[in-house]
Amino acid sequence: MDTAKPRAMIKPILIMLIAVIVVLGLVFGWQRIGASFGKKFMDAAAHAPQTVSTIEAAASDWQPFIQSTGTLRAVRGADLSAQASGVVDEIAFESGNDVAAGKVLLRLKPNDDYAKLQQLQAAAELAEQTYKRDQEQFAAQAISQANIDTDVSTLKSARAQVSAQQALIEEKIVKAPFAGRLGIRQVDIGQYLTAGTAVVTLQALDPILVDFYVPQQALAQLKIGQPAAATVDTYPQQTFEGTIESINSKVDSSSRNVQVRAALHNAERRLVPGMFANVRIQFGEKNAQITLPQTVVTYNPFGDTVFVVEKNGVDDKGNARLAVQQRFVKLGETRGDQVAVLSGVKAGETIVSGGQMKLRNGTEVAINNAVVPPNNPNPNPPNE
Repeated sequence: MDTAKPRAMIKPILIMLIAVIVVLGLVFGWQRIGASFGKKFMDAAAHAPQTVSTIEAAASDWQPFIQSTGTLRAVRGADLSAQASGVVDEIAFESGNDVAAGKVLLRLKPNDDYAKLQQLQAAAELAEQTYKRDQEQFAAQAISQANIDTDVSTLKSARAQVSAQQALIEEKIVKAPFAGRLGIRQVDIGQYLTAGTAVVTLQALDPILVDFYVPQQALAQLKIGQPAAATVDTYPQQTFEGTIESINSKVDSSSRNVQVRAALHNAERRLVPGMFANVRIQFGEKNAQITLPQTVVTYNPFGDTVFVVEKNGVDDKGNARLAVQQRFVKLGETRGDQVAVLSGVKAGETIVSGGQMKLRNGTEVAINNAVVPPNNPNPNPPNE
């Protein structure tokens, strides 16, 4: 009976071992089958064409230019004020008026200034008469040369006092020193003004100047009289033409930039001092360059690349199969949304413009150009 019990236990143990082996076999077999299906699926996915958008590399006229930003200022501008203190007696202008040079704009109360002027003029006339009478007596040898010298000195002094009083009266009159457009009036009739208090601003607006800075490397492309163009955010669809008026005689040692000033035509007075402007200076001759949207280029520290679409045989249905080739390109200057390609791409080649991140050399692609990147050499933001 003692040997019968171990023999009776062998059978359940064998059954359990066989069951474990079967279960493990099913588990490992299922994993292997799943891995096989996964590999087939991944292989199929890897060889499935990737959908991309494309653009054709094309040559276009490329005009070299220098781009900068600047600030508008008037050719002549001043805050007008009286040179003497007093009470405002007359205002002869309205805010925003265009005035001619010499136009009287404001007068302060003269008080007794004109009475003093008449008194001094009378004294000058008496001194002149005395001088003429003494000259006749001197000719008759009735008086000495000393009397004539005294008369001359008295006459000059009297005339100088008249001129001084006239200048004092003029200091209480504000005139336009040049033709231009007035700003907003800052004073009212009856208001007491101290000398130097601003009455109104006067700006000459046509032409108008724009000051901007360019790198010192650009000096070789600039000269006096060269055409210039500017745009402002206020009028995004309008370009204001002009010419370079002056170039600073030194370069800023801290920034290595040089100041340039251009004069812009402003007959409609749409530009006013203080505006921010984008300035463009064209130079050299136009030349043909292959251009692409900047977004199609993959920028890397080791080199800039693009994907070129090429034919890769035909499929079972006789349709052309397309694949991509990654190429290194040498880039030139940018212009709006575009960049010039100096080498690496030929005109007429098809370049991937969207979906580059999922591509590698030899990847088959399908083209869908429902959405394409912007490719405008002179983009403007939409008006909202």
